[in-house]
Amino acid sequence: MIELLRRFGGKFRRYMVIGPACKLIEVIFDLLTPLVIAQMIDKGIGAHDVSAVVHYGMVLGAMAVIGISFTLVCQKMAALTSQGMGTDIRGALYQHINKLSYAELDRFGTPSLITRITNDINQVQLAVALGVRMLIRWPFLAVGSMVAALAIDLKLGIIFLICTPAIGLVFWFVMARCIPYYKQLQAKLDRIALICREGLSGARVVRAFVREDHERERFAQAADDQANTAIAVGKLSSILNPVTFLVMNLGVCAILWVGGIQVNVGELTQGQVMAFVNYMTQTLTSIVYVANLVVVFTKASASASRINEVLNCVPSITDEGNQPVALPEPGNVAPTSALSFDHASFSFGAGAANAVNDVTLELPLGKTLGIIGGTGSGKSTLVSLIPRLYDAGVGSVSVMGADVRAWPLDQLRHVVATVPQRASLVSGTIRSNLTWRDEAATDEELWAALDMAQASEFVRNKPQGLDAPVEAGGKNFSGGQRQRLTIARALVGSPQVLIMDDSASALDFKTDAALRHAIRERSVRGAAEGGLPLTTVIVSQRVSTVRDADMICVLDHGSVAGLGTHDELYASCQLYREICQSQLRREELEGRRGSAAPASTPTVPASVCAKEGC
Repeated sequence: MIELLRRFGGKFRRYMVIGPACKLIEVIFDLLTPLVIAQMIDKGIGAHDVSAVVHYGMVLGAMAVIGISFTLVCQKMAALTSQGMGTDIRGALYQHINKLSYAELDRFGTPSLITRITNDINQVQLAVALGVRMLIRWPFLAVGSMVAALAIDLKLGIIFLICTPAIGLVFWFVMARCIPYYKQLQAKLDRIALICREGLSGARVVRAFVREDHERERFAQAADDQANTAIAVGKLSSILNPVTFLVMNLGVCAILWVGGIQVNVGELTQGQVMAFVNYMTQTLTSIVYVANLVVVFTKASASASRINEVLNCVPSITDEGNQPVALPEPGNVAPTSALSFDHASFSFGAGAANAVNDVTLELPLGKTLGIIGGTGSGKSTLVSLIPRLYDAGVGSVSVMGADVRAWPLDQLRHVVATVPQRASLVSGTIRSNLTWRDEAATDEELWAALDMAQASEFVRNKPQGLDAPVEAGGKNFSGGQRQRLTIARALVGSPQVLIMDDSASALDFKTDAALRHAIRERSVRGAAEGGLPLTTVIVSQRVSTVRDADMICVLDHGSVAGLGTHDELYASCQLYREICQSQLRREELEGRRGSAAPASTPTVPASVCAKEGC
């Protein structure tokens, strides 16, 4: 908690001084109130002097108005401080999370990060607000009441010295057992958030498999587990107030008993006894509130440590000090390799088996690399090394002849466009989604990208065209439409390398073939117009998708099982041959390549369609 105050509390320092100062003035008036009441009793009520009662009543009223005024100022300072710090912490945390690499995001987990950026920051905000408002009030009121009471009568003060440690002992006993539970509660909230996210995001799958009862039971178990922990804390905390008020009331009885005797012998006045009772009540009530503050600060401390854990996590992938990489000149690209893997290996965490193991290959500029393999063979992990979503643990990965670790991340991810395996759109419009890579893209450029992605037809059919709304996650589009929109988004901004990570899995064979034909034509046209040809990496489990690639990489458990063209691999790689035989007809296996379709053809001609197996 102290670390967060140091990091984010600087610009709110004046509020954190003004607020407690105002609260201190209010506490001084609270401490003076029993003395004024004592004078009202002794000089007004006891002497039957109405004017004295009115006089001291007006004094009490004036003190109350002044105290409320300072309280309002303190409340304002507390709100400005807590909300301002909460906003700054939330913004900094969100910004830092976006700097973390996939490795750190995998370690924390999305549900836990959501809980930290919402619930944990709320706990810190509450602690800051109560700290400004109450951290001065209750301790100062408790000590001040005790001093004032001892100043009235030392003998009655012994009752204070007995009651206060007794209540303190009860609080210590309870809080020592409650604090571990508060730390467990936050972790169990993470579990509930995880189950909620899985159940809501996968609602269609849950219903398709009739697993509603199972998911309800799973959520109920997690909720019950969290509730049982909260109940255990509640049971322990429930003894605080009864015991506290029992001790307090016994103390008041003792004060009235002993004070009554002293009033009879003339050592004390009735007003002084009432003042003593008020101070006794204020002291013990203050101890109760201090204990509640301890509970709040304990929760906030656990939450702050979780926030600091994320903020102090150093991203494993940075581009600090990297200078922009010079791209090859369009007229001199022959010796340049677009992509190069040099004995690259990667694993998810220390001690884990390599997900990518000793991969070495080189792809010339403007060529197409197809990556194929079974489920879990490391295809997506391999292409994630190209835009530095992960860093190779061993070996190196190069783009345009430069190690990816030497590239500024912004430049690298502008040169390399990635279409993820899972189509992801955000709420807004089609235009706002397409312009992620280039906010200044013109409508002409957007339509060109949509044409290549085979998405222009359904977008034109929308009444609002490019400004048609997109719901969260693109739920108002089919799976194939979402995939085509994400492909179009990657094509905007003229990338030099396009990675398609199984991004056509929801497309029919004809649309898939047309898409690949349009991308090939884009590469040829780009080179002919004096630009750099487009280099393409296609990850797929379809042989028909990768068979015409200039180079095909066959992966098996993260290792390269074969590297070459379709014909070469069919003759030399048993794994590739088995994949082909499981997917292609005999005529396709024995047939030769057909001729390429003309660049101007808007749809796939029969020859291309037959060649692609559509």
